[in-house]
Amino acid sequence: MSAAAPRPGEALLSVDGISLAFGGVKALTDVSFDVRKGEIRAIIGPNGAGKSSMLNCINGFYQPQQGRITYRGVERRQMRPHEAAEQGIARTFQNIALFRGMSTLDNIMTGRLLKMKVPFFWQVWRHGPAMREEIEHRRFVEGVIEFLEIEHIRKTPVGRLPYGLQKRVELGRALAMQPELLLLDEPMAGMNLEEKEDMCRFILDVVRQYGTTIALIEHDMGVVMDLSDRVVVLDYGRKIADGTPAEVKADRRVIDAYLGVGH
Repeated sequence: MSAAAPRPGEALLSVDGISLAFGGVKALTDVSFDVRKGEIRAIIGPNGAGKSSMLNCINGFYQPQQGRITYRGVERRQMRPHEAAEQGIARTFQNIALFRGMSTLDNIMTGRLLKMKVPFFWQVWRHGPAMREEIEHRRFVEGVIEFLEIEHIRKTPVGRLPYGLQKRVELGRALAMQPELLLLDEPMAGMNLEEKEDMCRFILDVVRQYGTTIALIEHDMGVVMDLSDRVVVLDYGRKIADGTPAEVKADRRVIDAYLGVGH
């Protein structure tokens, strides 16, 4: 049973001594940090540093060989992605994972599947309780669509949309799950400056309006410094720095890792 919900500023998620290896290749080695409720927590590092592997451990896609993950005060053991989703952890990916032939509205509606409680019989017939439930979920999704300013593409198949709008739809699907913790894997990748500015604004508003806590991977250091409350830095699967954006930016180990000095 879950402990009492953490208050703003308290740890929502803690990873302690996480190590992950694939055969003889070490992806993560003894990594520890926490994510506080209500913050934007950045995870940065060079390519191959273990950032996505860490997110995969948090949402249950990978099972670390060592260490523990504590979420909402409860230590998790052998968590699977659907269990993480049920407990309020949502995820977006480096490579967009949408149903390209489905509309924006239908893609975002899939984020409500775990919220649907009406028995399958009623869902098939779309009658009675199922219809009332669908109307309720659709109302929430329409609110997400309005929030992300994508009303004009609500009926457009996402495969026809430009990359930046597809990224926004993927964010919308994650928000439709009403997550307490949202994991964003390179949300700005491949975007132009205007698209990045829009995404930054939406990420900040997600925290303010939805009360969502965010952990994100991002390579654009300007974005990281502007958005993040705290930053953890990985290099070759090990944590080399952890602190405020200003502290991390001035850390010699971080400078060396990014510039390649000593490697």
